[in-house]
Amino acid sequence: MYLYDQPIYILSENTRRTSGRDAQRWNILAGRAVSSAVRTTLGPKGMDKMLVDASGNVVVTNDGATILTEMDVEHPAAQMMVEVAETQEAETGDGTTTAVVLAGELLSRAEDLLENDVHPTVVANGYRFAAAEARSILEGMATPADEGRVLEAARTAMTGKGPEAAKEHLADLVFRAVEAVRDADGEVDLENVAIETVVGASVDDASLVEGVVLSKERMRETMPRRVGDARVALVDAPVEVRGTEVDAHVDLSTTEQLEAFLAHEESELRAMAAAVTDAGANVLVTRKKVDDLVAGFLAKAGVFVVQRAKDGEMRALARATGAKRVSSVSDLTPEDLGAAGLVEERDVGDDTFVFVEECAEPASVTILLRGGTEHVVGEVERAVEDALGVVRVAMRDDLVLPGGGAPEVELARGLREFASGVAGREQLAVEAFADAVEVIPRTLAENAGLDPIDSVVALRAAHERGETAAGLDAYTGEVSDMYDLEVVEPLAVKLQAVEGATECVELLLRIDDVVAARASGGSAPEAF
Repeated sequence: MYLYDQPIYILSENTRRTSGRDAQRWNILAGRAVSSAVRTTLGPKGMDKMLVDASGNVVVTNDGATILTEMDVEHPAAQMMVEVAETQEAETGDGTTTAVVLAGELLSRAEDLLENDVHPTVVANGYRFAAAEARSILEGMATPADEGRVLEAARTAMTGKGPEAAKEHLADLVFRAVEAVRDADGEVDLENVAIETVVGASVDDASLVEGVVLSKERMRETMPRRVGDARVALVDAPVEVRGTEVDAHVDLSTTEQLEAFLAHEESELRAMAAAVTDAGANVLVTRKKVDDLVAGFLAKAGVFVVQRAKDGEMRALARATGAKRVSSVSDLTPEDLGAAGLVEERDVGDDTFVFVEECAEPASVTILLRGGTEHVVGEVERAVEDALGVVRVAMRDDLVLPGGGAPEVELARGLREFASGVAGREQLAVEAFADAVEVIPRTLAENAGLDPIDSVVALRAAHERGETAAGLDAYTGEVSDMYDLEVVEPLAVKLQAVEGATECVELLLRIDDVVAARASGGSAPEAF
């Protein structure tokens, strides 16, 4: 900006500004780059990515959210695409790659419209109209989800991932876990489903524990390894003699004084152990440290003690056993104790765990996963987490859709019909949206080594005949009824993917000015 031919500086020299068409072009390019990074992972024949961080830690996965989270993304538009995947993961557990690939294709189609002088706001408005119509179309083609369909959705969520060979067994574990923590209103809090991983054995050796598994061991070998009819006490504070909050000096000049001091300290520790046994507890789990002397006294009394449990483990124990967490061992009463049929220390592979089982109404359960290597169990854990989210929303809404690209082809067909009734240039954006959603079946075909054009044409023909469940069988290359192949996904997954991708693209299209501040001593993010 100039005043009387003199420049006026409103930005510091450590900033870089990109505006107008250049800003839009860079944002679109960044979004498409993120989309292309995960595109080859889509579908049952998608490939995996190996991610290595600065410390040399390796993650092998084809989970879209994990890939994007582990990537060191700097561009703000790219970060917004990553947020689409993170939101999709948090809301539904699956569909992260679909959401990001769709967003990238919407940006690509929008770029074509911008090059033809269609205003960005018009494109954004047209996309919004299309997304609203897409919701109606998807809801119209959804079918009720019984127990069988929910299990199919869980298996579909794990197809194409590391544990696919064991998906039948894992899907059953996931279904039982969600069913166990489902409340009277049908709501499911997945925080009540814990996952523990153990390297060793086979993925097929995974199991469900109707209770809590602590990645701890009992404090003393002299304590009982197995406690039946357990009465569980939960204490958040340390069980030890507390030091003073101010510096203090104790002058012990004689042996008698030292013995008296130690005797007093021992009596305090005995009182702490007595508080546990007097309350009737035979299992003590603490958030903090337990003094060795107290542990010794409790071992003699036959009490099973676990110290330094995680806060999440304490919460899970409280839910599963009905125990109340107390702030001090001296506050324990019989009414604070929880109940479990069995508390036992067991060796699983090379690790030791404490199992708390046979709770009356376990509000917490644990899925114990196995695998030959850390990379295997890590990918199994991610697949199970996806399946948990899928089962949760499928049970909540009781509605599923066919998979295999069937919803996208039906969306494209319906949106093209809808576009004819849209006035103005927004019609072009709706048509572009219809073309964009077909990127999903096209990518499924590409990743399966099939001809994407032939596959999409065959799918379109099937849907024109009214076969709304017709999708692509990536293994045979044929167009088949996805319900017959048991390839289904919850309605909520697809709705969230469409809405999340659309909202992100709308936001990016409305940006015409980017001001990037350089880090101290550094430079602005690349491409600014």
